[in-house]
Amino acid sequence: MTETAHALSSSPTLWDLVARRAALTPDRPVFLQGDRVLTFGELRDRAERVAAGLYAMGVRPGTVVAWQLPTRIETALLSFALARLGAVQSPVIPFYRDREVGFALRESKADFFAVPGTWRGYDHTEMARRLGAKKVFEAYGDLPDGDPGVLPAPPSEGTSVRWIYWTSGTTSDPKGVLHTDRSLIAGGSCLAHALRLSAQDVGSMAFPYAHIAGPDYTVMLLLYGFPAVLFEQFALPEALEEYRKHGVTVAGGSTAFYSMFLAEQRKQPGEKVIPTLRLLAGGGAPKPPEVYHCVVREMGVQLTHGYGMTEVPMITMGCPDDSAENLATTEGRPPEGMEIRIVDGEVRLRGEAVCQGYLDPAQTAEAFDADGFLRTGDLGQVTESGHLVLTGRTKDVIIRKGENISAKEIEDLLHRFPGVGDVAVIGLPDTERGERVCAVVEPAARSREAGELTLEAVTSYLRAEGLSVHKLPEQLEVVDALPRNETLRKVLKYKLRERYSGTAK
Repeated sequence: MTETAHALSSSPTLWDLVARRAALTPDRPVFLQGDRVLTFGELRDRAERVAAGLYAMGVRPGTVVAWQLPTRIETALLSFALARLGAVQSPVIPFYRDREVGFALRESKADFFAVPGTWRGYDHTEMARRLGAKKVFEAYGDLPDGDPGVLPAPPSEGTSVRWIYWTSGTTSDPKGVLHTDRSLIAGGSCLAHALRLSAQDVGSMAFPYAHIAGPDYTVMLLLYGFPAVLFEQFALPEALEEYRKHGVTVAGGSTAFYSMFLAEQRKQPGEKVIPTLRLLAGGGAPKPPEVYHCVVREMGVQLTHGYGMTEVPMITMGCPDDSAENLATTEGRPPEGMEIRIVDGEVRLRGEAVCQGYLDPAQTAEAFDADGFLRTGDLGQVTESGHLVLTGRTKDVIIRKGENISAKEIEDLLHRFPGVGDVAVIGLPDTERGERVCAVVEPAARSREAGELTLEAVTSYLRAEGLSVHKLPEQLEVVDALPRNETLRKVLKYKLRERYSGTAK
Protein backbone atom coordinates (compact mmCIF):
# COMPACT_ATOMS: atom_id res chain seq x y z
CA MET A 1 0.00 0.00 0.00
CA THR A 2 1.25 3.47 -0.86
CA GLU A 3 2.51 5.35 2.18
CA THR A 4 0.68 8.68 2.14
CA ALA A 5 0.79 11.65 4.47
CA HIS A 6 -2.40 11.06 6.43
CA ALA A 7 -3.10 11.66 10.15
CA LEU A 8 -2.94 15.42 9.71
CA SER A 9 -5.08 18.10 11.32
CA SER A 10 -8.54 18.87 9.98
CA SER A 11 -7.12 21.98 8.28
CA PRO A 12 -3.49 21.11 7.51
CA THR A 13 -0.90 23.52 6.23
CA LEU A 14 1.69 22.86 3.56
CA TRP A 15 4.28 22.78 6.30
CA ASP A 16 2.30 20.02 8.04
CA LEU A 17 2.68 17.95 4.86
CA VAL A 18 6.44 18.60 4.77
CA ALA A 19 6.90 17.64 8.42
CA ARG A 20 4.76 14.52 8.09
CA ARG A 21 6.49 13.28 4.94
CA ALA A 22 9.97 14.01 6.37
CA ALA A 23 9.07 11.90 9.43
CA LEU A 24 7.78 9.04 7.27
CA THR A 25 10.51 8.84 4.60
CA PRO A 26 13.36 11.26 5.43
CA ASP A 27 15.90 9.64 3.09
CA ARG A 28 13.77 9.39 -0.03
CA PRO A 29 14.47 12.03 -2.69
CA VAL A 30 11.90 14.74 -3.42
CA PHE A 31 13.71 16.89 -6.01
CA LEU A 32 16.26 15.84 -8.65
CA GLN A 33 18.09 18.41 -10.75
CA GLY A 34 21.15 17.48 -12.77
CA ASP A 35 23.42 15.68 -10.30
CA ARG A 36 21.75 17.29 -7.27
CA VAL A 37 19.38 15.41 -4.97
CA LEU A 38 17.25 16.83 -2.16
CA THR A 39 15.57 14.37 0.22
CA PHE A 40 12.34 14.93 2.13
CA GLY A 41 14.30 15.19 5.36
CA GLU A 42 16.65 17.76 3.86
CA LEU A 43 13.69 19.72 2.51
CA ARG A 44 12.34 20.09 6.06
CA ASP A 45 15.69 20.83 7.71
CA ARG A 46 17.08 23.22 5.12
CA ALA A 47 13.76 25.05 4.72
CA GLU A 48 13.75 25.69 8.47
CA ARG A 49 17.24 27.17 8.29
CA VAL A 50 16.20 29.39 5.38
CA ALA A 51 13.11 30.41 7.37
CA ALA A 52 15.37 31.44 10.25
CA GLY A 53 17.48 33.51 7.86
CA LEU A 54 14.37 35.21 6.51
CA TYR A 55 13.17 35.81 10.06
CA ALA A 56 16.45 37.61 10.82
CA MET A 57 15.82 39.80 7.76
CA GLY A 58 12.45 40.84 9.18
CA VAL A 59 10.03 38.40 7.54
CA ARG A 60 7.20 37.56 9.92
CA PRO A 61 3.88 35.70 9.73
CA GLY A 62 1.71 37.71 7.33
CA THR A 63 4.63 39.55 5.69
CA VAL A 64 4.10 39.74 1.92
CA VAL A 65 7.07 38.32 0.01
CA ALA A 66 7.04 38.32 -3.79
CA TRP A 67 9.47 36.06 -5.59
CA GLN A 68 10.38 35.75 -9.26
CA LEU A 69 12.60 32.70 -9.51
CA PRO A 70 13.22 29.87 -12.00
CA THR A 71 12.43 26.21 -11.36
CA ARG A 72 15.26 25.27 -9.01
CA ILE A 73 15.75 23.40 -5.76
CA GLU A 74 16.51 26.75 -4.11
CA THR A 75 13.14 28.11 -5.24
CA ALA A 76 11.31 25.24 -3.57
CA LEU A 77 13.35 25.71 -0.40
CA LEU A 78 12.56 29.43 -0.25
CA SER A 79 8.86 28.81 -0.85
CA PHE A 80 8.63 26.20 1.89
CA ALA A 81 10.63 28.42 4.24
CA LEU A 82 8.01 31.11 3.73
CA ALA A 83 5.28 28.52 4.31
CA ARG A 84 7.03 27.55 7.58
CA LEU A 85 6.91 31.21 8.68
CA GLY A 86 3.31 31.74 7.61
CA ALA A 87 4.29 34.60 5.29
CA VAL A 88 2.10 35.61 2.34
CA GLN A 89 3.76 34.55 -0.92
CA SER A 90 3.29 36.20 -4.31
CA PRO A 91 5.04 34.03 -6.94
CA VAL A 92 5.76 35.79 -10.24
CA ILE A 93 6.56 33.91 -13.46
CA PRO A 94 10.29 34.48 -14.21
CA PHE A 95 9.66 35.49 -17.82
CA TYR A 96 7.56 38.51 -16.84
CA ARG A 97 9.01 41.99 -17.22
CA ASP A 98 8.30 45.54 -16.07
CA ARG A 99 4.58 45.78 -16.76
CA GLU A 100 3.52 42.51 -15.15
CA VAL A 101 6.14 42.57 -12.36
CA GLY A 102 5.43 46.19 -11.48
CA PHE A 103 1.71 45.45 -11.37
CA ALA A 104 2.23 42.45 -9.07
CA LEU A 105 4.50 44.38 -6.69
CA ARG A 106 2.13 47.33 -6.45
CA GLU A 107 -1.08 45.33 -6.09
CA SER A 108 0.32 42.84 -3.55
CA LYS A 109 2.12 45.59 -1.58
CA ALA A 110 5.09 43.24 -1.27
CA ASP A 111 7.53 44.04 1.56
CA PHE A 112 10.29 41.82 0.13
CA PHE A 113 11.15 40.72 -3.41
CA ALA A 114 13.37 37.70 -4.15
CA VAL A 115 14.98 37.60 -7.61
CA PRO A 116 17.57 35.40 -9.38
CA GLY A 117 20.00 38.23 -10.16
CA THR A 118 20.97 38.03 -13.82
CA TRP A 119 19.20 35.03 -15.30
CA ARG A 120 19.21 34.00 -18.96
CA GLY A 121 20.90 37.29 -19.81
CA TYR A 122 18.37 39.52 -18.04
CA ASP A 123 19.17 41.54 -14.90
CA HIS A 124 16.20 40.99 -12.58
CA THR A 125 17.86 42.83 -9.72
CA GLU A 126 18.18 45.98 -11.79
CA MET A 127 14.55 45.67 -12.91
CA ALA A 128 13.41 45.30 -9.31
CA ARG A 129 15.24 48.44 -8.28
CA ARG A 130 13.98 50.30 -11.33
CA LEU A 131 10.43 49.39 -10.29
CA GLY A 132 11.01 50.66 -6.74
CA ALA A 133 10.64 47.22 -5.10
CA LYS A 134 11.17 47.11 -1.35
CA LYS A 135 13.96 45.01 0.22
CA VAL A 136 15.23 43.19 -2.85
CA PHE A 137 17.40 40.10 -2.31
CA GLU A 138 18.87 37.49 -4.64
CA ALA A 139 17.92 33.84 -4.08
CA TYR A 140 19.33 31.90 -7.03
CA GLY A 141 22.15 30.04 -5.27
CA ASP A 142 22.82 31.21 -1.74
CA LEU A 143 19.76 31.52 0.47
CA PRO A 144 19.30 33.26 3.82
CA ASP A 145 20.45 31.02 6.67
CA GLY A 146 19.93 30.98 10.42
CA ASP A 147 19.31 28.98 13.57
CA PRO A 148 15.80 27.45 13.56
CA GLY A 149 15.72 27.87 17.32
CA VAL A 150 14.67 31.51 16.85
CA LEU A 151 11.56 30.63 14.84
CA PRO A 152 8.01 31.07 16.11
CA ALA A 153 5.65 28.10 15.95
CA PRO A 154 4.52 27.08 12.44
CA PRO A 155 1.08 28.23 11.25
CA SER A 156 -1.64 26.28 13.03
CA GLU A 157 -4.26 26.32 10.28
CA GLY A 158 -4.44 26.27 6.51
CA THR A 159 -7.46 28.51 5.95
CA SER A 160 -5.80 31.94 5.97
CA VAL A 161 -4.88 33.58 2.65
CA ARG A 162 -1.13 33.06 2.27
CA TRP A 163 -0.77 32.97 -1.52
CA ILE A 164 -1.32 35.57 -4.24
CA TYR A 165 -1.09 34.05 -7.71
CA TRP A 166 -1.44 35.99 -10.94
CA THR A 167 -3.65 34.99 -13.83
CA SER A 168 -1.38 34.76 -16.81
CA GLY A 169 -1.25 34.61 -20.52
CA THR A 170 -4.66 34.34 -22.13
CA THR A 171 -5.91 37.79 -21.15
CA SER A 172 -4.02 41.06 -21.28
CA ASP A 173 -4.69 42.16 -17.68
CA PRO A 174 -3.63 39.91 -14.76
CA LYS A 175 -5.66 39.41 -11.59
CA GLY A 176 -4.31 38.68 -8.12
CA VAL A 177 -5.84 35.33 -7.10
CA LEU A 178 -6.07 34.62 -3.36
CA HIS A 179 -5.32 31.08 -2.19
CA THR A 180 -4.92 29.28 1.12
CA ASP A 181 -2.81 26.26 1.97
CA ARG A 182 -6.09 24.37 2.16
CA SER A 183 -7.11 25.21 -1.42
CA LEU A 184 -3.68 24.30 -2.79
CA ILE A 185 -3.64 21.01 -0.87
CA ALA A 186 -7.13 20.20 -2.16
CA GLY A 187 -5.97 20.75 -5.74
CA GLY A 188 -2.83 18.66 -5.34
CA SER A 189 -4.75 15.87 -3.63
CA CYS A 190 -7.12 15.64 -6.59
CA LEU A 191 -4.19 15.28 -8.97
CA ALA A 192 -2.47 12.68 -6.80
CA HIS A 193 -5.48 10.45 -6.33
CA ALA A 194 -6.62 10.65 -9.95
CA LEU A 195 -3.27 9.66 -11.47
CA ARG A 196 -2.94 6.53 -9.30
CA LEU A 197 0.78 7.13 -8.71
CA SER A 198 3.00 5.37 -6.17
CA ALA A 199 6.29 5.83 -4.33
CA GLN A 200 8.04 4.01 -7.19
CA ASP A 201 7.20 6.73 -9.72
CA VAL A 202 9.46 9.55 -10.85
CA GLY A 203 7.73 12.75 -11.92
CA SER A 204 8.92 15.91 -13.65
CA MET A 205 8.35 19.66 -13.58
CA ALA A 206 9.00 21.20 -16.98
CA PHE A 207 6.87 24.25 -16.17
CA PRO A 208 7.69 27.28 -13.97
CA TYR A 209 7.58 26.47 -10.26
CA ALA A 210 5.98 29.92 -9.83
CA HIS A 211 2.92 28.70 -11.73
CA ILE A 212 -0.08 27.45 -9.72
CA ALA A 213 0.94 23.97 -10.90
CA GLY A 214 4.09 24.24 -8.72
CA PRO A 215 2.41 23.61 -5.35
CA ASP A 216 -0.19 21.43 -7.08
CA TYR A 217 2.53 19.02 -8.14
CA THR A 218 4.57 19.32 -4.95
CA VAL A 219 1.57 18.37 -2.81
CA MET A 220 1.40 15.17 -4.85
CA LEU A 221 5.06 14.43 -4.06
CA LEU A 222 4.48 15.03 -0.36
CA LEU A 223 1.39 12.83 -0.25
CA TYR A 224 2.90 9.87 -2.11
CA GLY A 225 6.60 10.19 -1.31
CA PHE A 226 8.15 10.10 -4.79
CA PRO A 227 10.54 12.56 -6.49
CA ALA A 228 10.31 14.93 -9.45
CA VAL A 229 13.00 16.08 -11.85
CA LEU A 230 13.18 19.89 -12.03
CA PHE A 231 13.96 21.67 -15.30
CA GLU A 232 15.25 25.22 -14.97
CA GLN A 233 15.12 25.59 -18.75
CA PHE A 234 12.99 23.17 -20.72
CA ALA A 235 13.53 22.42 -24.38
CA LEU A 236 13.45 19.29 -26.46
CA PRO A 237 15.44 17.32 -27.45
CA GLU A 238 17.97 18.76 -24.95
CA ALA A 239 15.90 17.75 -21.88
CA LEU A 240 15.58 14.11 -22.96
CA GLU A 241 18.90 13.18 -21.36
CA GLU A 242 17.58 14.20 -17.92
CA TYR A 243 14.36 12.26 -18.39
CA ARG A 244 16.33 9.15 -19.30
CA LYS A 245 19.01 9.54 -16.61
CA HIS A 246 16.49 9.78 -13.79
CA GLY A 247 14.08 7.18 -15.19
CA VAL A 248 11.09 9.51 -15.38
CA THR A 249 7.80 7.60 -15.45
CA VAL A 250 5.38 10.55 -15.55
CA ALA A 251 5.84 13.62 -17.74
CA GLY A 252 3.70 16.29 -19.37
CA GLY A 253 2.45 19.76 -18.53
CA SER A 254 -0.12 20.73 -21.14
CA THR A 255 -1.22 19.95 -24.69
CA ALA A 256 1.79 21.79 -26.13
CA PHE A 257 4.10 19.52 -24.12
CA TYR A 258 2.33 16.40 -25.42
CA SER A 259 2.89 17.61 -28.96
CA MET A 260 6.57 18.30 -28.28
CA PHE A 261 7.14 14.79 -26.91
CA LEU A 262 5.21 13.35 -29.84
CA ALA A 263 7.40 15.24 -32.31
CA GLU A 264 10.51 13.71 -30.70
CA GLN A 265 8.98 10.24 -30.78
CA ARG A 266 8.33 10.62 -34.50
CA LYS A 267 12.07 11.03 -35.05
CA GLN A 268 12.58 7.43 -33.84
CA PRO A 269 9.39 5.45 -34.53
CA GLY A 270 9.26 2.08 -32.85
CA GLU A 271 11.81 3.01 -30.16
CA LYS A 272 10.46 4.70 -27.02
CA VAL A 273 11.84 8.22 -26.72
CA ILE A 274 11.89 7.86 -22.91
CA PRO A 275 12.16 4.13 -22.09
CA THR A 276 10.75 4.38 -18.55
CA LEU A 277 7.86 6.69 -19.42
CA ARG A 278 4.40 5.21 -18.88
CA LEU A 279 2.16 8.27 -18.48
CA LEU A 280 1.77 11.75 -19.90
CA ALA A 281 -0.45 13.96 -17.77
CA GLY A 282 -1.36 17.61 -17.67
CA GLY A 283 -4.00 20.24 -18.20
CA GLY A 284 -4.36 23.98 -18.49
CA ALA A 285 -5.26 24.02 -22.20
CA PRO A 286 -7.71 22.21 -24.49
CA LYS A 287 -6.69 18.74 -25.66
CA PRO A 288 -7.90 17.70 -29.14
CA PRO A 289 -8.93 14.02 -29.23
CA GLU A 290 -6.50 13.42 -32.08
CA VAL A 291 -3.56 14.31 -29.82
CA TYR A 292 -4.64 11.66 -27.30
CA HIS A 293 -4.90 8.95 -29.96
CA CYS A 294 -1.52 9.85 -31.50
CA VAL A 295 0.27 9.77 -28.14
CA VAL A 296 -1.17 6.39 -27.15
CA ARG A 297 -0.59 4.86 -30.57
CA GLU A 298 2.86 6.25 -31.35
CA MET A 299 4.48 6.67 -27.92
CA GLY A 300 2.98 3.57 -26.32
CA VAL A 301 2.06 5.41 -23.11
CA GLN A 302 -1.19 6.46 -21.46
CA LEU A 303 -2.36 10.09 -21.58
CA THR A 304 -4.59 11.60 -18.90
CA HIS A 305 -5.70 15.19 -19.19
CA GLY A 306 -7.33 17.46 -16.64
CA TYR A 307 -8.94 20.81 -16.16
CA GLY A 308 -7.59 23.51 -13.90
CA MET A 309 -7.02 27.24 -13.72
CA THR A 310 -5.20 29.72 -11.51
CA GLU A 311 -8.40 30.20 -9.51
CA VAL A 312 -8.92 26.42 -9.06
CA PRO A 313 -5.66 24.50 -9.55
CA MET A 314 -7.37 21.14 -10.15
CA ILE A 315 -11.03 20.79 -11.10
CA THR A 316 -11.22 17.46 -12.89
CA MET A 317 -8.65 14.86 -13.97
CA GLY A 318 -8.70 11.84 -16.21
CA CYS A 319 -7.75 8.54 -14.57
CA PRO A 320 -5.51 5.94 -16.23
CA ASP A 321 -8.30 3.35 -15.91
CA ASP A 322 -10.89 5.54 -17.69
CA SER A 323 -12.10 4.35 -21.08
CA ALA A 324 -10.22 5.50 -24.17
CA GLU A 325 -13.33 7.42 -25.26
CA ASN A 326 -13.47 9.37 -22.00
CA LEU A 327 -9.73 10.01 -21.97
CA ALA A 328 -9.85 11.31 -25.54
CA THR A 329 -12.97 13.45 -25.37
CA THR A 330 -13.40 14.60 -21.75
CA GLU A 331 -11.43 16.39 -19.01
CA GLY A 332 -12.04 13.62 -16.49
CA ARG A 333 -14.19 13.65 -13.37
CA PRO A 334 -14.14 15.98 -10.36
CA PRO A 335 -12.96 14.71 -6.98
CA GLU A 336 -15.26 14.38 -4.01
CA GLY A 337 -16.00 17.87 -2.71
CA MET A 338 -15.82 19.67 -6.07
CA GLU A 339 -19.27 20.76 -7.18
CA ILE A 340 -19.83 21.51 -10.86
CA ARG A 341 -22.91 23.38 -11.97
CA ILE A 342 -23.72 24.20 -15.60
CA VAL A 343 -25.62 27.49 -15.94
CA ASP A 344 -26.59 28.58 -19.46
CA GLY A 345 -23.77 26.39 -20.75
CA GLU A 346 -21.14 27.93 -18.44
CA VAL A 347 -19.16 25.79 -16.01
CA ARG A 348 -19.40 27.04 -12.42
CA LEU A 349 -17.50 25.64 -9.44
CA ARG A 350 -17.69 25.39 -5.68
CA GLY A 351 -15.36 23.43 -3.41
CA GLU A 352 -12.24 23.44 -1.25
CA ALA A 353 -9.84 23.95 -4.17
CA VAL A 354 -11.60 27.16 -5.27
CA CYS A 355 -9.74 30.37 -4.47
CA GLN A 356 -10.97 32.92 -1.95
CA GLY A 357 -11.42 35.52 -4.66
CA TYR A 358 -9.21 38.31 -5.98
CA LEU A 359 -7.20 41.17 -4.52
CA ASP A 360 -9.75 43.51 -6.09
CA PRO A 361 -13.07 43.07 -4.20
CA ALA A 362 -15.01 44.22 -7.26
CA GLN A 363 -13.52 41.38 -9.30
CA THR A 364 -14.44 38.93 -6.53
CA ALA A 365 -18.05 40.12 -6.47
CA GLU A 366 -18.30 39.74 -10.23
CA ALA A 367 -16.69 36.28 -10.31
CA PHE A 368 -18.99 34.49 -7.84
CA ASP A 369 -22.72 33.97 -8.19
CA ALA A 370 -25.31 34.24 -5.41
CA ASP A 371 -24.76 30.60 -4.38
CA GLY A 372 -20.99 30.99 -4.06
CA PHE A 373 -20.11 29.27 -7.35
CA LEU A 374 -17.16 30.61 -9.33
CA ARG A 375 -18.00 31.63 -12.89
CA THR A 376 -15.23 30.09 -14.99
CA GLY A 377 -16.04 31.55 -18.39
CA ASP A 378 -15.69 28.02 -19.80
CA LEU A 379 -18.51 26.28 -21.63
CA GLY A 380 -19.20 22.62 -21.05
CA GLN A 381 -21.45 19.75 -20.09
CA VAL A 382 -21.33 16.81 -17.68
CA THR A 383 -21.92 13.33 -19.09
CA GLU A 384 -24.01 10.61 -17.47
CA SER A 385 -20.80 9.03 -16.16
CA GLY A 386 -19.86 12.29 -14.43
CA HIS A 387 -17.11 13.28 -16.87
CA LEU A 388 -16.77 16.93 -17.87
CA VAL A 389 -16.69 17.87 -21.54
CA LEU A 390 -15.48 21.39 -22.33
CA THR A 391 -16.89 22.91 -25.49
CA GLY A 392 -15.06 26.23 -25.50
CA ARG A 393 -14.82 29.60 -23.82
CA THR A 394 -17.62 32.14 -23.60
CA LYS A 395 -15.26 34.46 -25.48
CA ASP A 396 -14.62 31.69 -28.03
CA VAL A 397 -18.23 31.57 -29.13
CA ILE A 398 -18.22 33.21 -32.54
CA ILE A 399 -21.53 34.85 -33.39
CA ARG A 400 -21.89 34.92 -37.17
CA LYS A 401 -25.15 36.31 -38.53
CA GLY A 402 -26.79 35.59 -35.18
CA GLU A 403 -25.66 31.94 -35.08
CA ASN A 404 -23.36 30.69 -32.31
CA ILE A 405 -20.26 28.83 -33.51
CA SER A 406 -17.88 26.90 -31.23
CA ALA A 407 -14.23 27.59 -32.03
CA LYS A 408 -13.22 24.34 -30.31
CA GLU A 409 -15.39 22.21 -32.61
CA ILE A 410 -13.56 23.55 -35.65
CA GLU A 411 -10.15 23.30 -33.96
CA ASP A 412 -10.66 19.64 -33.06
CA LEU A 413 -11.48 18.82 -36.67
CA LEU A 414 -8.53 20.79 -38.07
CA HIS A 415 -6.09 18.99 -35.77
CA ARG A 416 -6.74 15.93 -37.94
CA PHE A 417 -6.02 17.76 -41.20
CA PRO A 418 -2.65 16.76 -42.76
CA GLY A 419 -0.01 19.44 -42.32
CA VAL A 420 -1.60 21.10 -39.29
CA GLY A 421 0.63 21.24 -36.22
CA ASP A 422 -1.62 23.46 -34.13
CA VAL A 423 -4.55 25.75 -34.80
CA ALA A 424 -6.53 28.54 -33.18
CA VAL A 425 -9.96 29.56 -34.47
CA ILE A 426 -11.08 33.08 -33.63
CA GLY A 427 -13.93 35.42 -34.42
CA LEU A 428 -13.03 38.71 -36.09
CA PRO A 429 -15.22 41.83 -36.39
CA ASP A 430 -17.12 41.93 -39.67
CA THR A 431 -19.54 44.68 -40.73
CA GLU A 432 -21.71 42.30 -42.76
CA ARG A 433 -21.72 39.18 -40.58
CA GLY A 434 -21.07 40.57 -37.11
CA GLU A 435 -18.12 38.18 -36.81
CA ARG A 436 -16.34 36.03 -39.35
CA VAL A 437 -14.56 32.75 -38.68
CA CYS A 438 -10.78 32.88 -39.00
CA ALA A 439 -8.50 29.84 -38.62
CA VAL A 440 -4.88 30.57 -37.72
CA VAL A 441 -2.71 27.53 -38.43
CA GLU A 442 0.79 26.58 -37.32
CA PRO A 443 2.09 23.96 -39.79
CA ALA A 444 3.44 20.65 -38.55
CA ALA A 445 7.22 20.55 -38.44
CA ARG A 446 8.74 19.42 -41.72
CA SER A 447 5.32 18.43 -43.02
CA ARG A 448 5.14 17.71 -46.75
CA GLU A 449 1.50 18.75 -46.67
CA ALA A 450 2.17 22.24 -45.25
CA GLY A 451 2.04 23.71 -48.75
CA GLU A 452 -1.53 22.44 -49.09
CA LEU A 453 -2.78 24.63 -46.24
CA THR A 454 -5.06 26.79 -48.32
CA LEU A 455 -8.50 28.11 -47.43
CA GLU A 456 -10.04 26.04 -50.23
CA ALA A 457 -8.37 22.82 -49.04
CA VAL A 458 -9.30 23.45 -45.41
CA THR A 459 -12.96 24.23 -46.12
CA SER A 460 -13.27 21.23 -48.47
CA TYR A 461 -11.94 18.98 -45.72
CA LEU A 462 -14.29 20.45 -43.12
CA ARG A 463 -17.27 20.01 -45.46
CA ALA A 464 -16.30 16.36 -45.95
CA GLU A 465 -16.15 15.97 -42.15
CA GLY A 466 -19.75 17.15 -41.96
CA LEU A 467 -19.20 20.63 -40.53
CA SER A 468 -22.17 22.91 -41.17
CA VAL A 469 -21.61 25.42 -43.96
CA HIS A 470 -22.23 28.43 -41.70
CA LYS A 471 -19.32 27.33 -39.45
CA LEU A 472 -16.71 27.14 -42.23
CA PRO A 473 -13.73 29.50 -41.88
CA GLU A 474 -13.85 32.49 -44.19
CA GLN A 475 -10.24 33.44 -43.53
CA LEU A 476 -7.08 31.34 -43.15
CA GLU A 477 -3.78 32.60 -41.78
CA VAL A 478 -0.67 30.40 -41.75
CA VAL A 479 1.97 31.42 -39.19
CA ASP A 480 5.39 30.05 -38.24
CA ALA A 481 4.32 29.82 -34.59
CA LEU A 482 1.17 30.69 -32.66
CA PRO A 483 1.72 33.21 -29.86
CA ARG A 484 1.87 31.47 -26.48
CA ASN A 485 2.42 32.33 -22.86
CA GLU A 486 5.58 31.19 -21.10
CA THR A 487 3.97 28.94 -18.48
CA LEU A 488 1.95 26.11 -20.01
CA ARG A 489 2.34 27.48 -23.55
CA LYS A 490 -1.32 28.37 -23.96
CA VAL A 491 -2.21 30.05 -27.23
CA LEU A 492 -2.85 33.77 -26.76
CA LYS A 493 -5.99 34.29 -28.79
CA TYR A 494 -6.33 37.92 -27.78
CA LYS A 495 -3.05 38.62 -29.61
CA LEU A 496 -4.37 36.91 -32.72
CA ARG A 497 -7.57 38.99 -32.56
CA GLU A 498 -5.47 42.13 -32.25
CA ARG A 499 -3.25 41.10 -35.17
CA TYR A 500 -5.97 40.10 -37.61
CA SER A 501 -8.85 42.43 -36.82
CA GLY A 502 -9.45 44.54 -39.89
CA THR A 503 -7.80 42.04 -42.26
CA ALA A 504 -10.90 40.81 -44.14
CA LYS A 505 -10.10 38.72 -47.19
